[in-house]
Amino acid sequence: MAGTTPGTPGTPGTPRVLRAMNDRAALELLLTHGPLSRTRIGKLTGLSKPTASQLLARLEADGLVVASGTTEGRPGPNAQLYGVNPAAAYAAGMDVAPERIRAAVADVTGRVVGEFELATPGRAAGGVVRHVVDALGGAVKEAGLTPGDVHRLVIGTPGAFDPATGRLRYASHLPGWHSPTLLDELAVALPMPFAYENDVNLVAIAEQRLGAARGHENFVLLWNETGLGAALVLGGRLHRGFTGGAGEVGFLPVPGTPLVRQVAKANSGGFQELAGVQAIPRIAKSLGIRTAGQPYVPTAARLLAHAAAHHTDDERYDRLLDAYAERLATGLAALVAVLDPELIVLSGAAVSPGGEPLRARVQAQLADLAASRPRLVLAAVEHHPVLRGALESALATTRDEVFDTSR
Repeated sequence: MAGTTPGTPGTPGTPRVLRAMNDRAALELLLTHGPLSRTRIGKLTGLSKPTASQLLARLEADGLVVASGTTEGRPGPNAQLYGVNPAAAYAAGMDVAPERIRAAVADVTGRVVGEFELATPGRAAGGVVRHVVDALGGAVKEAGLTPGDVHRLVIGTPGAFDPATGRLRYASHLPGWHSPTLLDELAVALPMPFAYENDVNLVAIAEQRLGAARGHENFVLLWNETGLGAALVLGGRLHRGFTGGAGEVGFLPVPGTPLVRQVAKANSGGFQELAGVQAIPRIAKSLGIRTAGQPYVPTAARLLAHAAAHHTDDERYDRLLDAYAERLATGLAALVAVLDPELIVLSGAAVSPGGEPLRARVQAQLADLAASRPRLVLAAVEHHPVLRGALESALATTRDEVFDTSR
């Protein structure tokens, strides 16, 4: 085995690598705290004032930090503040659903600078690549950029792309996305590297970085909207499974519904039938609540929001919350038995509108059905969580590359 020459650039422990580590630490502090003075950066990193000054000069010369005002209201002369240069890099995210594609661009600090939504109602199977390019182009144009300015794109879709075949699985309701050549076609059409990720996994990334799961290494995120799914985070990492299908809990066989066979063709399963969005208006009707059945998501959201607000003065809505909570807890009990998570995050338009009244009921039901008792919380990222997770994922990779000053 060949050895490495001492002092070679990139060798651990060399001055170049140590400088790069200090640079990255300072950049992370600026991202977390906002603009800081040289003195404050030195204190937070443990660097001397001369070393902190050299670090800032180096990062400013590389275009990674910019001067951003001065301190005010303190004794003595005002100190120069430095912040991460927002224009150092841009990343993009995309949230794909059957009826639309939503895209956004963020600068390297995470601030969204452009958003665009492309309606795709009743589309045929063709045209997926064009739709992706057009949606991204709309967001880029709103940001005042060009596609070439975007460092990386992350695309969120239902289901998962099988790493062996390149085909999208578990999402038969997404026309045009199942071609085995689609990823290659996108690679040719897009001017930046891109990655793909399950939409519920992206919601979990958003909650872990910005929301209710911050600081948690082991948690389950249950998402209930058009479909019912889960994201599994173990040891701080998403668990995707062998084919990317880990978390497709809508297919989970559960008591309370007949066994669903040929689940891939049906695009449904026991847990989906028991507690999916379509179950909520059915429960309401059985309790004598007059309601439309479809469209499922807005109907379910309205019912849950009304139940959360009026369950104390209308017994029917109290019973609606009880019945739905029991259904959710039935599937969650199976996940808890296998994964034993420290936290469960409840999210999606068929859960979140139920608020604390629903969360408390699911927590109580789960205590009766599961051997361990993880804490349940409501999701905190409310605005386009799939898209926010896609941006956070793209930004993480972008920062790793752009902030690496050891090259």
